[in-house]
Parts: sequence; C-alpha cells; structure tokens
Amino acid sequence: MGIIDDIKNSYRKGSMLLRIIYINIALFLLVRVAAAIILLFNSDPTIVTAWVELPSNIGALIRRPWTLITYMFAHYGLLHILFNMLWLYWLGRIFLESFSAKQLSGLYVLGGLGGAALYLLAFNLTGRYGVLIGASASVLAIVVAIAVYRPDYKIGLLFIGDVSLKWVAIVTIVIDLLSFEDGNYGGHIAHIGGALVGLAFALQIKKGKDITRPLNRLIDSIYTFCRNLFSKNKGQSNQRMWEPTPPTTPPPTPNQKAANNDEAKLDAILDKIKHSGYDALTDEEKETLFNASRRR
Repeated sequence: MGIIDDIKNSYRKGSMLLRIIYINIALFLLVRVAAAIILLFNSDPTIVTAWVELPSNIGALIRRPWTLITYMFAHYGLLHILFNMLWLYWLGRIFLESFSAKQLSGLYVLGGLGGAALYLLAFNLTGRYGVLIGASASVLAIVVAIAVYRPDYKIGLLFIGDVSLKWVAIVTIVIDLLSFEDGNYGGHIAHIGGALVGLAFALQIKKGKDITRPLNRLIDSIYTFCRNLFSKNKGQSNQRMWEPTPPTTPPPTPNQKAANNDEAKLDAILDKIKHSGYDALTDEEKETLFNASRRR
C-alpha cells in the first residue's frame, strides 16, 4: 500500500503535465493487464482495446462515443507510449514556460480531437476502415504550438547539438508526410490534424485569443457541477452538520476605524509625494505627515 499511496500523492501534488503522463501510463497498464488475463482464457484480447481505441466506422463510434477521448490516452506498445511520453515531457515543459497548465491540458485534448476529426473525415471519404489509438496527435499539437510561438528556442539533441524548435517541428511534419505508405496511414493523418490545431493555437494566441478557453470553461463547469452534486449527498450533509462554526470576526471599534482612515490618508499623501514631490503637498497634508511620523 505504501507504493500506491506514494503514487497517489505524486499524482495529486504533480503538475498538469505529470498528471497527463500518469493517466497515459495507468491506462496503458490497465489495458495490457486486462488483455493478458483474457488471453489466459483463450479469448481475443482485442476486445479490450476496442473499448478505448477510436473506430473510423461512424456506427461503431456512435456506440462508443467515449473513444473520442480515451484513444488519445491509450497506446498499443511499450515503445509507442515511451516515445510519446518522453516527447510530451520535454516539449511540455518548454510549453509551460510560456503558457498555463490549463492551456496545456486544453490543447492536449483539442489536438487529440483535431486528429480524430481529420482521421474520421479521411477514412470515411476514402471508404477505409481502421482504428486509431495513441497520444501522438495531442503531443504534436503541443510541439507545433510552442515551435510556432517560440521558433528560435533551442533544445539540445543527442549527436546533433542545439536545434531551434521550428526545425524540430518542420522535420517531424515532413517525416509524417513522407510516411503515409508505411502501414500507419490513419496515424499520420491524425498527426497532421493535431499539428494544425497546434498551429491554430499559436497563431490565435499572437492575436490575443485563446482557443482552449471555451473547452476549459466547459471542463470547469462539469467539474463544479459534479462537485456540487456529490456534496449534496446525505453523508456529507451530516458531516458538515457536525463541523464547528467558524469564528466570526468582530466589527471594528471606532478607534480601529479612525486608525484605518489615518492609514488611508497617509498612503494617499505618500503616493502624492512619489508622483509630484513634497512641495506639492498642502499645509494640512504636511501636518498630517508630520504627526504620523512623530507617532511612529
């Protein structure tokens, strides 16, 4: 139980970036363990991944609409999740130097949705069928966003040296465009969708607009609703009934009110000296300042 408690505390105290990584790892382990158990009973393990991967078939998607979200937190293989999480951690930390944790999580989800939308559009227009899984579209949205926003920010790459973020993003996208025939057609389509969302985020931020704000407001509203809903259950209501009443602050006495007024006058006088000099004070203000300094 000690290890589990440590993980829980690390999740609660960790940054939004680490929480996203933890969710990816937890879902990966859950899927792999469930698939292994099913294999023991000589059943098809793909029935487990079917609950988290995004199908291109609209009928299947309607039956499993949650896969629009779960697919961007799930992975097939160890190298798949390892590469995505390392990429997310390195570039996510640079992203957080310029943007907030909410913008990171909002862009992660929007990038995944953008990748899913382009994937569904391409597969249904071409009559293909497939499934999509992995955080690559979400991660690429963050990579492209920070590369467009801070193109000359340099990072050190093994055996290469310092490289500007703009070249990292450009090379990544070019590799995706050149890899359409490697059997992962749907994955590369989704990567481009995520990259386009990242590009839109950076361009709109430069205009003073944040495309993640509506999504974050929606998430905040859902969180507030759920918190209020669960706080109204009988057990918590009874618990609050036994909580001690917090002490009330007594109203200020006349002397305290006078002291507060004197402080406000003194602050105004000092502010006037700062902007206009001592000579700009009236005789009454000079006397007030003199009396205050003598008392202190």
